[in-house]
Amino acid sequence: MKKQKKNVNLISLDDTRFKITYIFFLLVILSLFGRLVNLQVFSASDLQQKAKLIQSSKTRPLKTRRSIVDRNNRLIAYDKPLFKLWAHPKYFKFPGDTSNKIRGIEEIVEKLSPILGFKDEFLLKKFNDEISGVKLADQISEDKARKIKSLGISGLDLIKYSQRYYPQGELYSNLVGFVNDENKGSAGLELHLDDLIKKLNKANSIKKGGDGTPLPDNSGPRDFINDYKSLTLTIDSKLQKASFKALSKQVTDWKAKRGFAVVMDVNNGEILSLASIPSYDPHKFWEYDPELFKGWYSQDLFEPGSTFKPINLALALEEKVIHKDGFIDDKGNVNVGGWTLWNWNKKGNGYIDYPKVLQVSSNVGMVKIMQNLEPSIYWDRLRNLGINKNLETDLFESTPGELKRKEVFVNQLIEPAVASFGKGFSISPLKLVQLHAALANGGFEVIPHVTLSSKDLIKKNTRTQLFSSNVSRIVTEWMESVVENGSGAGTRIEGYRIAGKTGTSQKAKNGIYTSKKVCSFVATLPVENPKYVVLVLIDEPSKAYAYGSTVAVPVAKEIIESLIVIEKIPPQFKDNKIVKKP
Repeated sequence: MKKQKKNVNLISLDDTRFKITYIFFLLVILSLFGRLVNLQVFSASDLQQKAKLIQSSKTRPLKTRRSIVDRNNRLIAYDKPLFKLWAHPKYFKFPGDTSNKIRGIEEIVEKLSPILGFKDEFLLKKFNDEISGVKLADQISEDKARKIKSLGISGLDLIKYSQRYYPQGELYSNLVGFVNDENKGSAGLELHLDDLIKKLNKANSIKKGGDGTPLPDNSGPRDFINDYKSLTLTIDSKLQKASFKALSKQVTDWKAKRGFAVVMDVNNGEILSLASIPSYDPHKFWEYDPELFKGWYSQDLFEPGSTFKPINLALALEEKVIHKDGFIDDKGNVNVGGWTLWNWNKKGNGYIDYPKVLQVSSNVGMVKIMQNLEPSIYWDRLRNLGINKNLETDLFESTPGELKRKEVFVNQLIEPAVASFGKGFSISPLKLVQLHAALANGGFEVIPHVTLSSKDLIKKNTRTQLFSSNVSRIVTEWMESVVENGSGAGTRIEGYRIAGKTGTSQKAKNGIYTSKKVCSFVATLPVENPKYVVLVLIDEPSKAYAYGSTVAVPVAKEIIESLIVIEKIPPQFKDNKIVKKP
């Protein structure tokens, strides 16, 4: 059955309605077009800027520094993140407050006081009727900063910054130094190795979508990697503490001006401890005399005195002007070019061998020994040791030693004579350590250094040979006799073979020797296979009977005892017999 079609009568649109509808939609279209033109043309730059602000952010790296740690990763210096709290009272609001509501200062203080640990009255005084930019507190910890942020109070700004801390206080200050209020290295390694210690963090732009999703950009693969490197020192904190304690006590007991003690590996130049007294608190550096901030052990010079006698004997052996089994006649004084030179006690020692020359520290014996060496050759040998050159190291910049001009040294007989027992020229304490390290390790020059990354800072050890291995062995054994039977007896330790030499040198002022002294002792161990050199130097002890044997030796023994324990050095004797290596 077919459906019947239904006829629909169409009603014509009223012309007025049509025109109104047409005009309405035309206006809508024109409005949209106008809006589009405004967005695309007139407001484009503003909108683009707003979009960048929403979609991108810039990281602001702090001026931070790498941590400094010892050879066992113990902290010596590190950066601690802290915060400054600024207040802007005209913007004070609590979460949920309406836009026109401003909270009172008292309400804000009531919330902050328990967190900051300040009394309300103290914080209220900070505002002083200021409506913006009021600094309320400094050195706020991360924990307290989190608590302040959790309050959600508008008008409070926490500014993050970094502050340097030295957990071991004055123990390392003469070596590591300190940073100033702007976190810039101002002394010690903090200054000398500033470029190495500063972190490499940089500002980076981060792009995000409307929902916070990161967007692709042109950042490099390493742009957002934090710098977590540390500066590792060769120092052992346990040995450093033991050295510092022993040295500090002796400087105090003898009412000395200052003291220095160092332990160094003779084979590679690594410094295991470096203590200097007096020291200072690096957190309060402004309270101290700036003179304390310099590394005087590499910058100040002194006449080494008798601690240089083993070096001179090595030079004489190298030139074959003396022989291992030789003797010398010591009558207590000797005349050189019209000058009479005496032994330290003005007593003669008779007909003695070379080990005995060191044991009794005979000046007369040394003069007669070195008179066998041509002055010009002697001067050349001293120059080849680098006496008058800068000492290359990653420590403070060093001061070159002072050596008389060759013409003076050669033509005035008194000059090589006094040089034979360590007078008439000057070197830094650290240079003396370097020379004795070479004497101990078979004759090779090593570079004293305190950073494990020293290969990037200073040249590799040159392996320049200053002495032959045979000469080094002979002189080291002669030095052992000083500990066994001479002025270094105070460092004898049962079961261990230790070589050493004391020194007591008068200080000169304006070319005239004074009553002020420098007392020193240098030791190497173990004798059969030397690995460590120890130097103790105490400047201007003010009590009577101040000698290397009475002032420096006791400190050296304490340091050596600690070194044996920390480095687990096995004894070389058992039941009075030398322990044979397997």
